[in-house]
Amino acid sequence: MTGLQETAPPADYRLLLPDGWFRILLDPPEQRDKAVDALVERQFHGIDNAPHLKEDLRKDLRRRAAKAHRSGGIELYLSLQEIGPFTIPASLLVTLAPLRHAAPLPLDALAETLSAADGGTASVEELPSGPAVRVRRLIRQPGEEDARQVHHSLSLEYHVPVPGTAAFLLLTFSTPLEQIADAMAELFDAIAASLTWTE
Repeated sequence: MTGLQETAPPADYRLLLPDGWFRILLDPPEQRDKAVDALVERQFHGIDNAPHLKEDLRKDLRRRAAKAHRSGGIELYLSLQEIGPFTIPASLLVTLAPLRHAAPLPLDALAETLSAADGGTASVEELPSGPAVRVRRLIRQPGEEDARQVHHSLSLEYHVPVPGTAAFLLLTFSTPLEQIADAMAELFDAIAASLTWTE
């Protein structure tokens, strides 16, 4: 007897998001498409003179949601929060990532590996749901030729081991608002801290 207590895997998880975030369940495809359609209708409510823009948004969101699902995504949240006339663009992709190896890397080693991979900063954080690896990166926006006007998007990831399994729940937050990256990171940290496992 090893003295280790076996942990039953959770049946599900729960996250608390601020008002103004829209949830798209990525599977099954029919439900995903219905959620995208509902989001598009909401965004274009009362606007009848932009059918091409509306259809372009629908196609783009369906394409992005399908790609997220192919990458293991479970659900996608999009921020529709507004400050005055502006919508704060941000997203959260939740992915279930099975381990590639029989035994997981210790979280310290995983943090070191992720930090070295592409210049991000990684650390092990203690969430109410358990320990997790937090990775923060600034990613240069593509297609910008003028070095004086380089913009970055913020990416914040939490790699959370799923109790009793050989898998991680990956929370990937992003926003293109580099100017308020620290404030957005605080919001993302608060959402990650709300993660709870359910039986």
